[in-house]
Amino acid sequence: MARKARSAKQSAAKKPAKKTAGGKQNHASLGELAPGAKAPNFNLPRDGGASVSLADFAGQNLVLYFYPRADTPGCTKEAIDFSRLRSAFAKANTQILGVSADPVPAQDKFKAKHKLSIALASDEKHRMIEDYGIWQEKSLYGRKFMGIVRATFLIGTDQHIAKVWPKVSVEGHAEEVLAAAKEL
Repeated sequence: MARKARSAKQSAAKKPAKKTAGGKQNHASLGELAPGAKAPNFNLPRDGGASVSLADFAGQNLVLYFYPRADTPGCTKEAIDFSRLRSAFAKANTQILGVSADPVPAQDKFKAKHKLSIALASDEKHRMIEDYGIWQEKSLYGRKFMGIVRATFLIGTDQHIAKVWPKVSVEGHAEEVLAAAKEL
């Protein structure tokens, strides 16, 4: 019996990662990164030409929010809301990082145009986006395509996920995340 269980575990471990519609491997699904899970590491270029990694936030909470595309209506409102509440997040020992697949120059332009006070990172190769499980098949007007699902992760000072908001509705979201950050 133990031998069967062990071989089942070994064959499950050998299963390849799921393939996305574009043929890339899907590293995680959004549901796999539940509260208590270790936040996947990352190192990305960010606005202003610097880079940012999970280690940069050691000892602080981190709001890690993913948005589909810079300077679109929902993404702009979300970024403005997080920027407006940045000082309240700071009082709760919480930093904010927005991530999309837009290139750094687009992030810089977006940040300047809307006077955003939060950090924005670029994941053009989708490595981090896939690690967090938010690169998924989407549908618009009957057309299916791969894209970023708007989602937010609240990561605690121990770099474990404290709370997840999958498939975010922008209205009131920043305030909801702030309330959760104040409870950490």
